[in-house]
Amino acid sequence: MGGLRTRKVTGRTRERITDASLAVVVGALTIGVAAADPGTTALDVVLLAVACAALARYRTAPRAVLAVATAAGTAHVLHAHPGPSAALPVLGAVHTAARAGHRGLAALAGAVFLAGCVATGPGTHAVLERTALLAGWFLCAVVTGLADRNWQAYLRQTEQRAMEAERTREEAALRRAGEERLRIARELHDSLTHSISIVKLQAGVAVHLARKRGDEVPAPLLAIQEASGEAMRELRATLEVLRTDEPSGSPALLVERARAAGLAAALTVTGRERPLRAPVERAAYRIVQEALTNAARHAGSAEVAVHLAYHDDRLTVRVEDDGVADPDRPPVPGIGLTGMRERVTALGGTLEAAPRAGGGFRVHAELPLDGGEEGVPDDRRPAPAEVPR
Repeated sequence: MGGLRTRKVTGRTRERITDASLAVVVGALTIGVAAADPGTTALDVVLLAVACAALARYRTAPRAVLAVATAAGTAHVLHAHPGPSAALPVLGAVHTAARAGHRGLAALAGAVFLAGCVATGPGTHAVLERTALLAGWFLCAVVTGLADRNWQAYLRQTEQRAMEAERTREEAALRRAGEERLRIARELHDSLTHSISIVKLQAGVAVHLARKRGDEVPAPLLAIQEASGEAMRELRATLEVLRTDEPSGSPALLVERARAAGLAAALTVTGRERPLRAPVERAAYRIVQEALTNAARHAGSAEVAVHLAYHDDRLTVRVEDDGVADPDRPPVPGIGLTGMRERVTALGGTLEAAPRAGGGFRVHAELPLDGGEEGVPDDRRPAPAEVPR
């Protein structure tokens, strides 16, 4: 957690230094050109300094920067009648405002500044030429700002798709590995368990008959009986390991990990908390895990509430966030939500996963505590040996 915060602080500090450096460079260039003009006054220098200094906050407050730079730049133009270089801070503010999506305000600010330029000498050929040149510059600033915005959106979408593809590949690999383990467990159970059971049974019958007749039981026969029993115990332990897919922790630990990663998550437990059957416990763990993962990826800086309610006949799992999910634009279910729904359905429960009416996302699952998991064995219970009839 400390490392994550340190990286965030370091990134913000680097951005602030970069933004301040940009404001200093534009200010030095603009004020330097203005200082070479004998008609420049102290008021003109102050106005240019204010317009350039505002650029240092263009990331966090693009509209405020646009307003300050345009007001100061227009006032300077009306007072000093400078050259085109005086438009640099306003051009920068127009570009950053368009990049932030405020293209209407950016166009309005450019029009205000150009109107100030025209007002300095209406009707003169030189003024009209300068204004036309600046109009082209402002148009380029708006267009490049919009292009930069689209490019950044494209990069974010590409990164998101790459992360989703990587996550999908990992989940598919884990699922295939689990299916392969279960297949191997079934094969071992159906073949070796049956054969070893026969060996153990026959050895036991031979020992019993020898003792019944009063004969001394041969040592090799006792060794076979003991070895077959040991082999059966080891095989059952191996099958238990192969069939086990237990979550490494609890919902409380998941919430703690989410908080350590910077997600505002809280856990509430009601009812009599008690041990659950392996499939129910595993399903509750995976539902909370997937819901917290989705909240961290899609809900931004939202707060997440995890609620576990223990009833006599069921467990209720509810995870809600106050993020940006919109009921009018429900998300397309991915592998995570699909797998969550399959787990709940296999237990005979119900699942609701959709945006909330007031914004944010809600996952609500009802898991029955009684009854078996249809088609899915309890992984904590090793498969019994098959004894031939």
